[in-house]
Amino acid sequence: MIEMVGGGLLGSIFGGLFRLAPEILKWLDRKDERKHELSMFTLQTDLEKVRGQFRMEEKYVEHSTEQLKAIQEAFKEQSQTAKEAGWFVSAISALVRPGITWALFGMYAGVKAAGLSIALASGASWQDVVLKGWTPDDFAMLNMVISFWFVGRAIEKYQAGK
Repeated sequence: MIEMVGGGLLGSIFGGLFRLAPEILKWLDRKDERKHELSMFTLQTDLEKVRGQFRMEEKYVEHSTEQLKAIQEAFKEQSQTAKEAGWFVSAISALVRPGITWALFGMYAGVKAAGLSIALASGASWQDVVLKGWTPDDFAMLNMVISFWFVGRAIEKYQAGK
Protein backbone atom coordinates (compact mmCIF):
# COMPACT_ATOMS: atom_id res chain seq x y z
CA MET A 1 0.00 0.00 0.00
CA ILE A 2 2.82 2.36 0.85
CA GLU A 3 4.35 1.52 -2.49
CA MET A 4 1.11 2.41 -4.19
CA VAL A 5 0.79 5.71 -2.35
CA GLY A 6 4.49 6.45 -2.81
CA GLY A 7 4.29 5.56 -6.50
CA GLY A 8 1.12 7.61 -6.89
CA LEU A 9 2.68 10.52 -5.06
CA LEU A 10 5.80 10.39 -7.20
CA GLY A 11 3.68 10.07 -10.32
CA SER A 12 1.66 13.12 -9.30
CA ILE A 13 4.77 15.15 -8.61
CA PHE A 14 6.44 14.18 -11.90
CA GLY A 15 3.19 14.65 -13.80
CA GLY A 16 2.84 18.15 -12.33
CA LEU A 17 6.45 18.99 -13.08
CA PHE A 18 6.14 17.76 -16.65
CA ARG A 19 2.97 19.81 -17.01
CA LEU A 20 4.68 22.92 -15.64
CA ALA A 21 7.83 22.45 -17.72
CA PRO A 22 6.31 23.77 -21.00
CA GLU A 23 4.85 26.76 -19.14
CA ILE A 24 8.24 27.56 -17.61
CA LEU A 25 9.88 27.22 -21.03
CA LYS A 26 7.25 29.55 -22.54
CA TRP A 27 7.88 32.07 -19.76
CA LEU A 28 11.65 31.95 -20.36
CA ASP A 29 11.07 32.25 -24.11
CA ARG A 30 8.85 35.32 -23.63
CA LYS A 31 11.52 36.84 -21.40
CA ASP A 32 14.11 36.36 -24.16
CA GLU A 33 11.61 37.61 -26.71
CA ARG A 34 11.12 40.82 -24.70
CA LYS A 35 14.88 41.29 -24.49
CA HIS A 36 15.11 40.79 -28.24
CA GLU A 37 12.27 43.27 -28.89
CA LEU A 38 13.92 45.79 -26.59
CA SER A 39 17.26 45.43 -28.35
CA MET A 40 15.54 45.72 -31.75
CA PHE A 41 13.70 48.84 -30.57
CA THR A 42 16.99 50.33 -29.35
CA LEU A 43 18.62 49.59 -32.69
CA GLN A 44 15.68 51.13 -34.57
CA THR A 45 15.82 54.31 -32.46
CA ASP A 46 19.57 54.54 -33.06
CA LEU A 47 18.98 54.08 -36.79
CA GLU A 48 16.36 56.85 -36.77
CA LYS A 49 18.77 59.15 -34.93
CA VAL A 50 21.42 58.53 -37.58
CA ARG A 51 18.88 59.07 -40.35
CA GLY A 52 17.80 62.34 -38.74
CA GLN A 53 21.39 63.52 -38.48
CA PHE A 54 21.98 62.54 -42.09
CA ARG A 55 18.89 64.49 -43.20
CA MET A 56 20.12 67.52 -41.24
CA GLU A 57 23.51 67.27 -42.94
CA GLU A 58 21.78 66.98 -46.32
CA LYS A 59 19.76 70.12 -45.58
CA TYR A 60 22.91 71.95 -44.51
CA VAL A 61 24.67 70.96 -47.74
CA GLU A 62 21.63 72.01 -49.78
CA HIS A 63 21.51 75.33 -47.93
CA SER A 64 25.24 75.90 -48.50
CA THR A 65 24.85 75.05 -52.17
CA GLU A 66 21.95 77.47 -52.48
CA GLN A 67 24.00 80.20 -50.80
CA LEU A 68 26.86 79.65 -53.24
CA LYS A 69 24.41 79.78 -56.16
CA ALA A 70 22.99 83.04 -54.81
CA ILE A 71 26.49 84.51 -54.52
CA GLN A 72 27.26 83.35 -58.04
CA GLU A 73 24.09 85.00 -59.36
CA ALA A 74 24.92 88.20 -57.50
CA PHE A 75 28.39 88.26 -59.06
CA LYS A 76 26.93 87.65 -62.52
CA GLU A 77 24.42 90.45 -62.03
CA GLN A 78 27.09 92.80 -60.70
CA SER A 79 29.33 91.95 -63.64
CA GLN A 80 26.54 92.54 -66.13
CA THR A 81 25.62 95.86 -64.49
CA ALA A 82 29.26 96.96 -64.51
CA LYS A 83 29.61 96.12 -68.22
CA GLU A 84 26.49 98.09 -69.07
CA ALA A 85 27.41 101.10 -66.90
CA GLY A 86 30.78 101.84 -68.50
CA TRP A 87 34.35 101.88 -67.28
CA PHE A 88 34.08 104.83 -64.84
CA VAL A 89 31.05 103.55 -62.98
CA SER A 90 32.54 100.08 -63.08
CA ALA A 91 35.78 101.33 -61.50
CA ILE A 92 33.91 103.17 -58.75
CA SER A 93 31.74 100.11 -58.16
CA ALA A 94 34.85 97.95 -57.88
CA LEU A 95 36.30 100.33 -55.27
CA VAL A 96 33.28 100.34 -52.96
CA ARG A 97 34.07 97.15 -51.01
CA PRO A 98 37.81 97.80 -50.72
CA GLY A 99 37.14 101.43 -49.83
CA ILE A 100 34.75 100.50 -47.05
CA THR A 101 37.18 97.85 -45.83
CA TRP A 102 40.08 100.31 -45.71
CA ALA A 103 37.94 102.96 -43.99
CA LEU A 104 36.83 100.50 -41.30
CA PHE A 105 40.36 99.17 -40.94
CA GLY A 106 41.63 102.74 -40.54
CA MET A 107 39.07 103.48 -37.83
CA TYR A 108 39.89 100.19 -36.10
CA ALA A 109 43.64 100.89 -36.24
CA GLY A 110 43.02 104.43 -34.96
CA VAL A 111 41.09 103.15 -31.95
CA LYS A 112 43.83 100.60 -31.21
CA ALA A 113 46.55 103.26 -31.61
CA ALA A 114 44.67 105.63 -29.30
CA GLY A 115 44.32 102.87 -26.70
CA LEU A 116 48.03 102.08 -27.01
CA SER A 117 48.92 105.74 -26.65
CA ILE A 118 46.72 106.20 -23.56
CA ALA A 119 48.09 103.03 -21.95
CA LEU A 120 51.69 104.05 -22.61
CA ALA A 121 51.02 107.55 -21.30
CA SER A 122 49.69 106.06 -18.07
CA GLY A 123 53.01 104.29 -17.50
CA ALA A 124 52.25 100.75 -18.63
CA SER A 125 54.94 98.75 -20.39
CA TRP A 126 54.50 98.38 -24.12
CA GLN A 127 54.71 94.57 -23.83
CA ASP A 128 51.74 94.45 -21.47
CA VAL A 129 49.79 96.90 -23.59
CA VAL A 130 50.31 94.89 -26.78
CA LEU A 131 49.58 91.54 -25.12
CA LYS A 132 46.43 92.75 -23.38
CA GLY A 133 45.32 94.90 -26.28
CA TRP A 134 45.07 91.95 -28.69
CA THR A 135 41.85 90.17 -27.69
CA PRO A 136 39.92 87.24 -29.18
CA ASP A 137 37.57 89.84 -30.67
CA ASP A 138 40.49 91.42 -32.51
CA PHE A 139 41.51 88.03 -33.83
CA ALA A 140 37.94 87.32 -34.94
CA MET A 141 37.78 90.69 -36.71
CA LEU A 142 41.04 90.04 -38.55
CA ASN A 143 39.88 86.55 -39.57
CA MET A 144 36.56 87.93 -40.78
CA VAL A 145 38.19 90.50 -43.05
CA ILE A 146 40.79 88.09 -44.41
CA SER A 147 38.20 85.37 -44.98
CA PHE A 148 35.88 87.79 -46.74
CA TRP A 149 38.52 88.88 -49.20
CA PHE A 150 40.24 85.59 -49.84
CA VAL A 151 37.04 83.53 -50.09
CA GLY A 152 35.67 86.19 -52.43
CA ARG A 153 38.76 85.86 -54.63
CA ALA A 154 38.49 82.07 -54.65
CA ILE A 155 34.86 82.32 -55.77
CA GLU A 156 35.78 84.83 -58.47
CA LYS A 157 38.59 82.56 -59.75
CA TYR A 158 36.23 79.59 -59.73
CA GLN A 159 33.65 81.53 -61.72
CA ALA A 160 36.28 82.78 -64.16
CA GLY A 161 37.34 79.18 -64.82
CA LYS A 162 33.81 78.11 -65.81
